This record gives sequence, C-alpha cells and structure tokens, in this order.
Amino acid sequence: MRIAVIDGQGGGIGKAIVEKLRKELDEDVEIIALGTNVAATSLMLKAGANEGASGENAIVHSAGKVDFIVGTVGIIAANSMLGELTPLMARAVSESPARKILLPLNRFNIEIAGVRNDPLPHLIDNAVSILKKYLSR
Repeated sequence: MRIAVIDGQGGGIGKAIVEKLRKELDEDVEIIALGTNVAATSLMLKAGANEGASGENAIVHSAGKVDFIVGTVGIIAANSMLGELTPLMARAVSESPARKILLPLNRFNIEIAGVRNDPLPHLIDNAVSILKKYLSR
C-alpha cells in the first residue's frame, strides 16, 4: 500500500500527518512525502516518510502511482498555498485514481459548507481513521 502525503509552505501539516500515519499504520505501508517545496518534503521525511520528492513534476508524476493521497483540501485547488500548488499539480491530484482523503481546512479562500472548524489534530485523527477503514477491507 502506497500513501502520498502532499503539503507545501512550511510542511507542518504534512509532518503531523506523516507522524500520525507512521504511528498508527503497519510498517509495510509506504508513505511518500510530496512537497511543493524542499522544506515541506524535508520535514515530512524527518517525520518518517519512506521517500520524498519536491516540486511540480514530482507531484504530477507520482499522483497516479499511489493508492491514497492525503492532504488539505487545498491540494485540489489551483494556486492554493499562496500559489505554491500549481494548476498542473491540482489537476494531477484531482484526476488521480487514488482515493483522496482531504482535511477540510477553511483556508486559501476555500470554505466548505457544513464542516466544523475542528482543530488540526482532530482533523488528522479523523483522516487516519478513514484511511484505516479502507486498509482493513
């Protein structure tokens, strides 16, 4: 099983996701850190990702080669993360056959109606819970 975690800017959200996945999932699950920049990728690798790559081509190339993609809802929105997430990246993630588990952070001028503004740790816990349900099938 291959899981891509996509993050940008400082990489703190991706780091928290990777740490939680590494703690909750079996060691044979491969976690791939895909950062919009080197700093984000580096932080996710330090958190326990098996491998990582940075930039537009890495995300476009890898999005279709994983089973799951985890990140904020911004990873499917062109020019989110202050422009770090390019239209090609958003398209690759959106069109990937991978199941996407997205944290509904109301940022980047995106607000999702009907979603509570839970703290980030609660959102990550929920995302990992959803992922574990799919892995146990």
